[in-house]
Amino acid sequence: MKRFLFLVTIAFAAVLPAIAVRSMGLHLHPIIAMTVFGVAVLAAGFMLSWGAETAESRVSQGLILAVVALITVLPEYAVDMYYAFQAGRNPQSNYVHYAAANMTGANRLLVGMAWPLMTALHWWRTREPHIQLANVNTVEIGFLLLASLYAFGILLKNRIDLFDSVVLILIFSGYLWQVGKMPKADSEDDEDDEPGPAAALKQLEIGAQWVWMGGLAAVAGVVILMSAEPFAESIVASGQILGIDEFLLIQWLAPLASEAPTVVIAILFVLSGRAAGGLTAMISDKINQWTLLVGMLPLAMSVGASGVMALPLDARQHEEFFLTAAQSLFGIALLLRLRFSIWSALSLGVLFIVQLVLAFAYRNDAIRAIASLTTLGWIYLGLAAALFIVGLPAFVQTVRDVVALSRNKVLSSNEPKR
Repeated sequence: MKRFLFLVTIAFAAVLPAIAVRSMGLHLHPIIAMTVFGVAVLAAGFMLSWGAETAESRVSQGLILAVVALITVLPEYAVDMYYAFQAGRNPQSNYVHYAAANMTGANRLLVGMAWPLMTALHWWRTREPHIQLANVNTVEIGFLLLASLYAFGILLKNRIDLFDSVVLILIFSGYLWQVGKMPKADSEDDEDDEPGPAAALKQLEIGAQWVWMGGLAAVAGVVILMSAEPFAESIVASGQILGIDEFLLIQWLAPLASEAPTVVIAILFVLSGRAAGGLTAMISDKINQWTLLVGMLPLAMSVGASGVMALPLDARQHEEFFLTAAQSLFGIALLLRLRFSIWSALSLGVLFIVQLVLAFAYRNDAIRAIASLTTLGWIYLGLAAALFIVGLPAFVQTVRDVVALSRNKVLSSNEPKR
């Protein structure tokens, strides 16, 4: 418990400067403001994650991993919703590009950096060359595949509109409903081996646990609401001062800060011997960002505009979205055998580094930037197609087995007791 209180104290100390600056109406230099509010967003994310983890033993494992992934990524939602809201208020501004950039960057960081990191840490800890998922994880993979295929429909329209919002939110809701019915994954180790500060919270009485969870969530929520706007604006201003393309800062720096808590939680899962849980949390994070985050962008724009609006995809954003969808399909193809190997991690990681190098190399050349995104996207799709041809039949059979098992459990639970 002492370690937990120490970490909470650090988290509170990290958010105090941001609260003080906002409360006193101070105006900091953009680079300093980006640091102060970025640290506050990061600390708030950790507060949310500690409370969410504590509830793990009380809810279906698949559902709580999905909820933890959703809660810990709320800072990312806050920043992107701010950009979308401002884009609705001024459709001709750069905020339209910022909203799309933040969303695509967050999605690609998860698949290209976080997924490989899980496998690398698991290999470092155990020397096992892959993370083995359970049959029930076909639910996550199936819903991620559904969302990724739908993304190509968005590309055909070159916009994300309210119809897409409805469809994507329904996909996410269906995912939560389905994982809530799934049993615990057989591949997980002992549930009592809880990673992180949540282990200390679970030693308290139930009432005290809920007080801590509620308090952490309340403080984190206030901090995120206070920090989202100045953090988002300070990134733009810092890019202009430093001579760095603010589009790239928003695409990569902002998600890196807001995604850090959920990645750290997943790392703790891996280091505590629950690698499948860590990877599942990262897949769940990808699902909620590829459905709920994308779907909420037109809603935020419509609120900002006080009327119905869609998020347009210009030539650059079209290719950014295309690359994100293609990377998603490749990541799914690597999971079809329900294992994520060190070679899978290496392929995703290398291709991610390539796209970063290309993004910064062609930051001042829009034509070459678009051409490089298109080429890399087709490389992802070509690799994904080959893997789907090989692995899809076995995956479909696994889905059938899971469905049959679920039906049998429902039927047996409905039988009258003698």
